[in-house]
Amino acid sequence: MRLGDRERRPDLKPRMEYWKVSPGGFKAMSSLDAYLRDSGLDKSLLHMVKLRASQINGCAYCIDMHWKDARAAGESEQRLYGLDAWREAPYYTDRERAALEWTEALTNITAPGNGHVPDAVYDAVRGHFSEKELADLTWAVAGINAWNRVAIAFRSEAGTYKPTAQG
Repeated sequence: MRLGDRERRPDLKPRMEYWKVSPGGFKAMSSLDAYLRDSGLDKSLLHMVKLRASQINGCAYCIDMHWKDARAAGESEQRLYGLDAWREAPYYTDRERAALEWTEALTNITAPGNGHVPDAVYDAVRGHFSEKELADLTWAVAGINAWNRVAIAFRSEAGTYKPTAQG
């Protein structure tokens, strides 16, 4: 049995159309995404942060979505393929590395030995982001973690997402 074969995995059928049964919640989360698009943070950075958190959380729908959005916005395959091993890959900037470290610390907030968000991680990210940028980056990480949990809970169907025009 292939794991991705929906016909052979009926337990992976979507559970509900949550955006229809809770439109207010969906609208609130979408408003955060709209704010972040206009926040001034680099779009490529936002795509990478969203994709990395989704990888950590194992959210197939969001991995598919953010990979496609990143590609539509011009991100290279090399940087996307290497994202899971960003520490060893030479093609990320110091600013991106700080953002990815921040993303991992916030996403794995209760991981043993993490101590929530270590001071060293905070100090590193502060060296690359203004206070507003760091607050916005934190909203982005919090938002994608929330979206991951919703998509996982209701089994959003991976592979169905179609990117729109990217800016």
